[in-house]
Amino acid sequence: MKVICLPPERSDTFDKLEASKAYVKTKRFRPDDAGFRGPHQIRLAKGSKPAAYIKLTPFQETSWRFLGGFVESKFEPTQELEDNLVQAHLKIRPEEYLAYVWMSTFIMVIVGVILGVILGALMFILGADAMTSIIIAILLAVVPAVLAYFVLMHSPSSTKKKRGTKIDAKISGAMSFISAMASADVPVDVIFKELSKQTVYGEVAEEAEWITRDTELLGVDILSAIRAGAARSPSIKFQDFLQGVVTTSTSGGQLKPYFLMKAEQFEKEDKLEMKKNMETLGMLAESFVTVVVAFPLFLVVIMAIMGLISKGGSGFVVTLLYVVVGLMIPISQFGFIFVIWNMEQEARG
Repeated sequence: MKVICLPPERSDTFDKLEASKAYVKTKRFRPDDAGFRGPHQIRLAKGSKPAAYIKLTPFQETSWRFLGGFVESKFEPTQELEDNLVQAHLKIRPEEYLAYVWMSTFIMVIVGVILGVILGALMFILGADAMTSIIIAILLAVVPAVLAYFVLMHSPSSTKKKRGTKIDAKISGAMSFISAMASADVPVDVIFKELSKQTVYGEVAEEAEWITRDTELLGVDILSAIRAGAARSPSIKFQDFLQGVVTTSTSGGQLKPYFLMKAEQFEKEDKLEMKKNMETLGMLAESFVTVVVAFPLFLVVIMAIMGLISKGGSGFVVTLLYVVVGLMIPISQFGFIFVIWNMEQEARG
């Protein structure tokens, strides 16, 4: 098999994007270099081919195979869904995702109908009236399918928001890295390439990786790649930063002062966000003492006294006391634990 290709620059990012190392031969050549050969033929091993960029799961492939034509003829993907899939970095086309959603919904309808018929018939045999059995059967057939549809349709948006939160949590450290590179007069494309290798910056490094992919793999100029990166980023802060890079470059400004200014800005915003989180934790601590410690303690004491002095309603008071001690207090404690844990995860990014 013969392929006509130009030897590109060495790129770890290209390797990350599922390219086979067996056929990636990279080296920087210039026309004045002795080793420059221009376009030439190279031989690949038989059967060698790039790995598929979009890899669907077996269920997604089955969904597209059976419902692809139905989705394309009956439904037109919205621009919002396409943007959400891109910003969530979900490697699937909108049409394929819609087929996956509808296949999941149809399966939930079938499973719900079967369970509804079985449970409805069982309740009717055990003595429930026919209307109650029919209502339960309908609910089991409809509710799971509706929930599955709405959850799957909003899943890209939810993933996009999570990525945006993670980018905002790491952007301050990434800006320090960028400003340090800019202070050494490193070119912009090299800055983003090096940033893409720093996995400590999480989703910010992944955004830089996509920009590097556009420049090195697709041959896009760096400003167009940054502009495209701003359009597909789920973080408003990162979008603003990338758009500022393009505006500063096209207007004849210098990027080094811009990078330093942005690093200082994001550092201040990060400190304000940490201060805000600490104030929120303080408020939650005060609420915990009041709602979970003091209030249940007084309630238990009052109910215990009422149970002792009550004559006819002591059984109800004791039952209510069990509910407070066994349900209300543990649930409220786990609720506060979940809220604090969620805040910590968002802060870590």
